[in-house]
Amino acid sequence: MSTDLIDTVLDEMTTVLAKVSRAEVAALTDRLAGAQRVFVSGEGRSGLMAKAFAMRLSHLGLRVYVVGETTTPPIAAGDTVIAVSGSGTTAGTVRVAEQAVGAGATVHAVTTDADSPLAQPADVVLTVPAATKYRRPGEATTVQPLSSLFDQATHVVLDVVCLDLSRQRDVDNDRARAAHANTE
Repeated sequence: MSTDLIDTVLDEMTTVLAKVSRAEVAALTDRLAGAQRVFVSGEGRSGLMAKAFAMRLSHLGLRVYVVGETTTPPIAAGDTVIAVSGSGTTAGTVRVAEQAVGAGATVHAVTTDADSPLAQPADVVLTVPAATKYRRPGEATTVQPLSSLFDQATHVVLDVVCLDLSRQRDVDNDRARAAHANTE
């Protein structure tokens, strides 16, 4: 392993991203391509990755909401929910997924553990096989603290979903920029 930390982190990310199922990525992309409304959920840094994903989806012209924000409408039948939790055990995120299923929504879990409590109510699971803060047996090795590797890999994977969606929806940089906030 290199002593250059940038090389080390890049090597870790490359190892994880090589193991992400392209079919699982395509399944999420396909679902989003036909989604009427999208809701994202997550706590902590996983929540930040979900919010970054929501922002990019809005630039692509999707109707997207962040669960827990004051202007978020109720989840209803036919909606798509993306729930992000590295461990798949974050109580609030699991609760959102379960409630969304009860409301008739389709749930996609993004997690390291396809057998986790978050994965159980999900229609589709996108597994990002990275390390979590728990350092469970079988998780990827990392020099980084907590869930950093999961967060980094999740950000890249969800950006790839957006790249594919942008191509399907014919949204180039100029169209995405036109949908970008103008109050910065």
